[in-house]
Amino acid sequence: QVQLVESGGGLVQPGGSLRLSCAASGSIFRLYAMAWYRQAPGKQRELVASITSGSSTNYANSVKGRFTISRDNAKNTVYLQMNSLKPEDTAVYYCRATLTADYWGQGTQVTVSS
Repeated sequence: QVQLVESGGGLVQPGGSLRLSCAASGSIFRLYAMAWYRQAPGKQRELVASITSGSSTNYANSVKGRFTISRDNAKNTVYLQMNSLKPEDTAVYYCRATLTADYWGQGTQVTVSS
């Protein structure tokens, strides 16, 4: 069982930046593929970015060039650096860990508004 705790969400103006963190429990974090998803009101949850155990990354087209996913295995933490934020980035952001099963965090709200 893996527990994931997201943090770093909040209210930011368009063009601003936020860094989300997802801290994981357990001793084999380095083996997990990690990902960030988001869900806006009335919309389906969508993949934002993912990173493999070998640190290969993948991004949704809508965030390429603006968001960066990274991991620190020593801290059992995955990050999502979000720059040049737009109102359409407003959503609840979720962290997901995958190995033999999927685990999800509780989500953190990101609101981009002036």
